[in-house]
Amino acid sequence: MSHDNTALKAKFKMDKRKIIEQENAKQSYDEMQKSGDYYSSIGDYEQAQKCYEKATTLSPDEAGPYVGFGIIDFQKGLFENAELAFRVACRLDSKCWRGYSGIAMTAQKKGDYEKAFEMYLKSLELNPDNLTALLGLFQTSCQMGSFAKVIDYLELYLSTHPDDCSVMFALAALYVKEGKFEQSRNVLTKILKLDFQNEDAINLLEEVERNLTTKQTGI
Repeated sequence: MSHDNTALKAKFKMDKRKIIEQENAKQSYDEMQKSGDYYSSIGDYEQAQKCYEKATTLSPDEAGPYVGFGIIDFQKGLFENAELAFRVACRLDSKCWRGYSGIAMTAQKKGDYEKAFEMYLKSLELNPDNLTALLGLFQTSCQMGSFAKVIDYLELYLSTHPDDCSVMFALAALYVKEGKFEQSRNVLTKILKLDFQNEDAINLLEEVERNLTTKQTGI
């Protein structure tokens, strides 16, 4: 029995040590990832690259560093490399909304609007609050002339972010393209209550009012 107890104690110590090592590695990974994101945000891509490379050695199966690599290459105009990095991120984590958004951005830059539209939608399905994907979807929809799905996502976003004027304006513009002038006027009025000097909203509201007058009078 004493031999069994000794073996159990040894196993317990080994398991505990392994857990501590894993926790330390995870903590170090998180620190490296956050440092990489910080350096990337201030444009220090060389230092960001080093942090992301260190993060991959600490946690090889994490998608985060590859999103970071993709953003660095995207900012440098290396769109093929960026797309490859974003794809690796999505392969490591099928729910990596930042990765799908990155693929969409590279496709948009290359003029492949259908692919960009599809990937932005995929990103938004995973994270409806992804503003980058939302505005990217709006831009690609204007290139493609396909607005219905975008309107749904804009409305969904505004249900939880009701004071976002940039998204409200995008929605108002799409309502105009769909001939929904009353809805557009309502949204533009909300924008001007929040920002009465918003020139884009003022100009679009004038256009909407003209269309409503024409519709009502037939003139």
